[in-house]
Amino acid sequence: MSIVSAALSAVRKSRLIMAFLAVAAFATILADSARAEYPDHQVTIIACFPAGGGTDLAARMIHVELGKALGQPVIIENRGGAGGSIGTGVVARASNDGYTLLACSSAFVVNPSLYEKVPYDPFKDFTPIMVFGASPNVFVVPAQSKIQTMVELIAEAKANPGKMNWTSPGVGTTPQLAGELLKIKAGLDMQHIPYAGAGPANTAVLGGLVDFYVANYGSLTGLLSGGKVRPIAVTSKQRWPDLPNVPTLDEIGIKDAESDTFQGLFAPMGTPKPIVDRLAKEISKILAEPEMKAKYAKLGLPVLAEGPEVFAARIKREVPMYKEVVDKAGLKIKNQ
Repeated sequence: MSIVSAALSAVRKSRLIMAFLAVAAFATILADSARAEYPDHQVTIIACFPAGGGTDLAARMIHVELGKALGQPVIIENRGGAGGSIGTGVVARASNDGYTLLACSSAFVVNPSLYEKVPYDPFKDFTPIMVFGASPNVFVVPAQSKIQTMVELIAEAKANPGKMNWTSPGVGTTPQLAGELLKIKAGLDMQHIPYAGAGPANTAVLGGLVDFYVANYGSLTGLLSGGKVRPIAVTSKQRWPDLPNVPTLDEIGIKDAESDTFQGLFAPMGTPKPIVDRLAKEISKILAEPEMKAKYAKLGLPVLAEGPEVFAARIKREVPMYKEVVDKAGLKIKNQ
């Protein structure tokens, strides 16, 4: 090849490289432009539990205001079933463009261990956006019970192995896992009586059919305010503001047994960071409003507004924590 030919070849290659870089830069500009225009149509939040439940209500309290902030409608679609796994699986397979989001509870971190198989991976399929709020689980006894404290309950259970029974809102719920964790930590032999939801469980407690009940604080407010049950311990790290005289499990010697039930928002993995950041920013502003805080508090779900990084750390911590409890308690549920 002559010097002239080599020079011409080098020029052509240089032009091709420059053209390629120009195309790549143009594509980046287009992508950035598309992200900057998000959203340009309706956003759907899939709530993984039926209408009227805690997850549904937590999402519905912010969806209208979020739509105003984004300039596009935000709607709620309920896709319940399999303890929240069905709706979660739907969003796991959705496009990662920010137009399909997931509202889910602590079931998100429990189900991968609880069920034989779930249609999602909590680490690989989702990007956490925001924890709206969380509330602890509370141990209560019927108002007519002779048991006055958690120390007395533990002593009674140890004195009568296998005879004490208790209930929760359902198998695999964080309240049940809180009770199972107490059994493991304190070395207790007690019988869990499962009921299908908080309503039947409440009836069992009021009827004196069980010795104690573990439930999320939000679902107990009516029973507590009416004096129909007596709270004897909370699973929060510090005493709960609404129950200042009720000790934590840690205070009575049950260490590393904190648990709560969160409600939060997720996006499919791969959703562009600018979209995730914008959603987190707008939701954080909404949750900071005093009126909104009051609404969540009334639901028994004090606002936390934990953003993407803090939420991701929570998931990383809680998935293995609940797996240990599920495995030790032998709670595996086989898929139908």
